[in-house]
Amino acid sequence: MIVKNVEKKEKSTVSFDVVCDAAEFEKAVNGAYLKNKGKIFVQGFRKGKAPRMVIEGMYGKDVFYDDAADDLAPAAFRFAVEQEHLRAVGNPAVKAVDVSDDKELTLSFVTAVWPEVTLGQYKGVEAPKAKVEIGDEQVAGELEKIRRRNSRIVTVERPAKLEDTAVIDYEGSVDGVPFDGGKAEGHNLVLGSGSFIPGFEDQVVGMSAGEEKDIDVTFPEDYHEKSLAGKAAVFHVKCNEVKENQMPDLDDEFAKDVSEFDTLDEYRASVREKLEKAAEDEATSAYQSALLEKAGDAITADIPEAMVEEQMDNMMREYDQNLQMNGLNLELYLKYLGQDAKTFREQTRPTAERRVRTDLLLDKVAEAENIEVSDEEIDAEYEKLAGQYGMTAEQVKQALAKDVIAGDVKTRKAAQIIFDSGVPTEPAAEEAPAEEAKPAKKRATRKKAEKPAEEAEEAPAEEAKPAKKRAPRKTAKKDEAPETETEPKAE
Repeated sequence: MIVKNVEKKEKSTVSFDVVCDAAEFEKAVNGAYLKNKGKIFVQGFRKGKAPRMVIEGMYGKDVFYDDAADDLAPAAFRFAVEQEHLRAVGNPAVKAVDVSDDKELTLSFVTAVWPEVTLGQYKGVEAPKAKVEIGDEQVAGELEKIRRRNSRIVTVERPAKLEDTAVIDYEGSVDGVPFDGGKAEGHNLVLGSGSFIPGFEDQVVGMSAGEEKDIDVTFPEDYHEKSLAGKAAVFHVKCNEVKENQMPDLDDEFAKDVSEFDTLDEYRASVREKLEKAAEDEATSAYQSALLEKAGDAITADIPEAMVEEQMDNMMREYDQNLQMNGLNLELYLKYLGQDAKTFREQTRPTAERRVRTDLLLDKVAEAENIEVSDEEIDAEYEKLAGQYGMTAEQVKQALAKDVIAGDVKTRKAAQIIFDSGVPTEPAAEEAPAEEAKPAKKRATRKKAEKPAEEAEEAPAEEAKPAKKRAPRKTAKKDEAPETETEPKAE
């Protein structure tokens, strides 16, 4: 193969021709004949047995040219990329295919490439960093959460009140006719949880074990089951049992039960310390993200659209993987949002563009700072990943190529240069750290007939944080090594 006519174009694209000699092309044409002959019927021959020259005589000498060119194109493109040291991104386009009289094949490609980057300021960048202040109310709130987690449910002989759990049987009807999903027995309803339609739980409050009553409610106009939306309904409810959540006293015994501390004061101090560390980590992460964004905005680069599109595709995969880890999938998530995949994907564009600029920034900083990664650092990273995912270092090496690990380490080192030289400033009074919404947490899958009055839970907002580094697969297809996260984040 020979590469010719390499030409740089606008928007960081490159065009070039790859010439395949007659022998290469003939081999590909014959391969196309062997692959397709079974699909071609020729009078006088059993299907798949017609000689190539007969088929070419009937349909023309070029009958297999297109398939041969398609078969050669991937190898031709890879050859040119390696020969010309191109950093191609996205999928290339084959703009022209030409066969000469000498039976040489010329493939004309256009591909997006990694753009030339000019750094702006990346050292001494200023960005706001929030001050960490943990008040007594936050500590008290955290202790209350811990008490709730250590509470126990006990049956009580009194009327139900808010925050109790009422064990109920119910059957609902509209105009005297029962409807699907309106009946259940022994259902545990936490009063005040808002899991049933408005008005239902309020009317269960005050019921005692053994009591029965009819409850009148009206389904919301936007209720997810359209046949019930806006309809008045009656539920016959029987209260079988009333349970309350009994929380432990906040004293030294509680501290001993839930921690290694002997006194409540010691435990309270520990809780404050953990809250302060979590808040400091969050503030540092937001500060470092702001540094990267500001330094990324300062670069000059003719970014090809293919890089952004590729990043958007990566984000969609990350969403799907994260949601699957939480028992959902992207299709169900989009259903909650009331969006189609195309609209949702387009909403990832701003974050994708920011990620691309960050990737370009860190790659150029690594080059400008002559950052190197030693074999010892790579081995240490393999060991670290092995410990995280319960695998051996050898298994991780089989799943993740050395250059992937080296690139990840180099990226982190480049980011650290920006972080170490950053200058924290006072945040503006009205400024609140922007936060991307995480994908929906795991929700119980509901059968249609389980709860009559539950409204569909709202899905979380539009953007999800990038997927955390995933456990590498123990086996990986060729050229399909699992990704490691290259976007640096404070952890």
